[in-house]
Amino acid sequence: MARRGPPWSTVEVEATVADYFAMLEKELRGQRYNKSEHRRQLYPFLQDRTKTAVEQKHQNISAVLIELGFPWIQGYKPLGNVQDLLRDVVSDRLANADQLHALVAREVEREVEVPSVEDLLRVWADPPKFRPGAAGLVPPRAVRAASAAYRPPVNYLEREARNQALGVAGERFVLNVERARLAAEGNERLAARVEQVSRTRGDGEGFDILSFESDTRERLIEVKTTGFGRDTPFFVTENERQVSKRERQQYHLYRVFDFRRDARLFVKRGAFDEICRLEPQSYWGSFG
Repeated sequence: MARRGPPWSTVEVEATVADYFAMLEKELRGQRYNKSEHRRQLYPFLQDRTKTAVEQKHQNISAVLIELGFPWIQGYKPLGNVQDLLRDVVSDRLANADQLHALVAREVEREVEVPSVEDLLRVWADPPKFRPGAAGLVPPRAVRAASAAYRPPVNYLEREARNQALGVAGERFVLNVERARLAAEGNERLAARVEQVSRTRGDGEGFDILSFESDTRERLIEVKTTGFGRDTPFFVTENERQVSKRERQQYHLYRVFDFRRDARLFVKRGAFDEICRLEPQSYWGSFG
């Protein structure tokens, strides 16, 4: 059984959060950094913590940043079961991190170009595992409702999801990927029929790209694009959810990630209710 140390103190948490934010800022600037060296410089502030314990605390910080609608360090996959003290320290530090906010705002709003599909095999990535029934990450609005005194800053993940230029570029990327995939399988005629329905028919179809299987069956593709890492949460409309349920055998989520650096994607087939965890985020109000 792994050795468990005493609860993390305020000094330890503040030092670890400061170290994490320093690495995050470098990552957003596109600067290289060494995680092992950062951890070595952090150890003097910690109470004999193991490498695993420090890495898990960094993963906890990633989870808190998701709760705040903020990007995180890609190498530290979000890990739940977060210490309350950690949430407070991350929230307080983020509230005063004007420079970091400026870097993230620039990242989610800057113009994007559609990357070429030079190596089709390199584009595809393994999808993250989904465990139904497991405790999920806390969405930003749920955190806001939990405490009137706890106010997350701007939800940059939601702002990026609403970046129409990014969404269109992601769809065009998938359009090119699908045409290349079918052509590589010897189905040039099917490749020529791949359609960006979000442009030709509008947003009401519940999916973005009409593609095909090798046997000519239709493949309905909903594209979700982010400039951040593979595990970044995404937003689903009720119409997309309903269409995915009705067309679950044909419906595919194409999650495009690292779009601004080295665009890759993974695929999940089926209804959104079955392939990922959905958290309600808004309500429709009317007086009629």
